[in-house]
Amino acid sequence: MAQLGSRPTAPHELSANTNTIDIKLFPDGLKTTGQHAPLPEFVRPFDKFPRQITGPTVWQADEYTTQPEKWTHRFTSAEIDELSATADQFIAAGTPLTGISQANFPLPHLGAFLRHMRDDLLNGKGFILFKGLPVTAWGNHKSAVAYMGLGTYLGYFVSQNSRGHVLGHVKDLGEDSTQIDKVRIYRTNARQFFHADDSDIVGLLCIARALEGGESDLVSTHSIYNTLAAERPDVLKTLTQPIWYFDRKGETSRGQEEYIRTSVMYLERGDNPRVYTKWDPYYVRSLTRFSDKGVIPPLSAEQVEALRVLEETAQRLALHMVLEVGDIQFLANSHILHARTEYKDYAPPAPRRHLMRLWLATPESEGGWKLPYWDSDEKKRGGIQVDDQPPVAPLDAE
Repeated sequence: MAQLGSRPTAPHELSANTNTIDIKLFPDGLKTTGQHAPLPEFVRPFDKFPRQITGPTVWQADEYTTQPEKWTHRFTSAEIDELSATADQFIAAGTPLTGISQANFPLPHLGAFLRHMRDDLLNGKGFILFKGLPVTAWGNHKSAVAYMGLGTYLGYFVSQNSRGHVLGHVKDLGEDSTQIDKVRIYRTNARQFFHADDSDIVGLLCIARALEGGESDLVSTHSIYNTLAAERPDVLKTLTQPIWYFDRKGETSRGQEEYIRTSVMYLERGDNPRVYTKWDPYYVRSLTRFSDKGVIPPLSAEQVEALRVLEETAQRLALHMVLEVGDIQFLANSHILHARTEYKDYAPPAPRRHLMRLWLATPESEGGWKLPYWDSDEKKRGGIQVDDQPPVAPLDAE
C-alpha cells in the first residue's frame, strides 16, 4: 500500500546540471513542476481544523444571483483597444505563445485592474466573469494571444496534460466518457461533477456555445465546509484525512506512481492557515484497476458517503451561470469548486462548443496560498508535467 512517505528530493535540491532549463524547450525559462503528494510533516489532524470559516471566501449564491454586477466586468472600448493593440504587437514580433509574459505583453491601464482583481480571486470571493472579448471578429489566434496575455497578470501558465498544453481546449472530441481511467472528461460532452483543477487559477474563454447544456456552476468550498461542520461533521472529518487516492490517468513521468495519496481538504502552512480543497470525483472513482488488485484500498463506506454528500451539498449551494461567446470566467481552485452540465452540440457544419482554458500558478512569495507541497514557491507549481515535454499552445483541440 502506498503511504505518505518521506520528503522527496525537489528539483531545486538537485545538481545544477540536472535542473538546467532548456530555453529552446521552455521559452519563458520556467517548467511546470507537476502533481505531488503533500509533505507528511504538513498534514494536520482534524482537531487542528477550524470549527467555522469566516471572511470574504464564504459566500452564498443568493448574494450574487440577482446582482451580476458584483461578479461581472464588461470590457470597455478602451480596454478592448488596449488588448487589441498589444496583441497585434505581440503577433508582429513573432514570439511564440509559449513565451508570452507580462514583460512582452504590456497593459499599462488594464493591468492595474487585473492585479487588483487577482487579489479578490486568491483571497476574496474567488471568481469573476469578463464579458465582451470580440472573439468572432478577432479569430482564434488573436483571441488566444489576448487571453493568454490577460492571464499573465494573474499567474504563470502551467501544462494541463501530458502533451504540454498550456492553452487547453474544452471540446467534445468524441472520446468515451465512461473510460474514466483513461479519458479526461473535458474532451467529452459528459457532465462534469464539482471539482477543482490542478492549478491555482483556471480560466475559460467561450469561443462557441453548445446547442443545449454546457452551463456552469460554482460554489464556495468554505461555505461547503461550514455547512458540513453544522450538518455532517463525520463527512467533514473523512474529507480531511489523508486516505484518498487520486489517479494520474497515465500522465506520469519516469519513476512516478500512477496515483497520489492525499486528503480532500487540508490546511495551509504557517499561522492562521486557510482550508484548501483539492477534489475531482472522476479521479477518485477511476482507481478500481488498482484497488481490485489490492494495490490500494478500495473506497470505504465512509468515503462513498462523503463523495455523495459533498456533491449534493455543492449542488445545493451553487451559483449558476451561462458563458456567452466572448465571456471569460476566472476562478480560484483553492476555495472554489466548479461543475458543468452535460451538453449537446449543433449539427455540422456549425462549430462545436469550444472553450479555451488556462491553468495559472501563483507561488506563495507572490501572494499564493502556502500549500503543503515542496513546490509551493515555484513559479509554475502544480499542473501536469511529464518528463521534459515542452509547452505547446495549439489554437484548437487536438
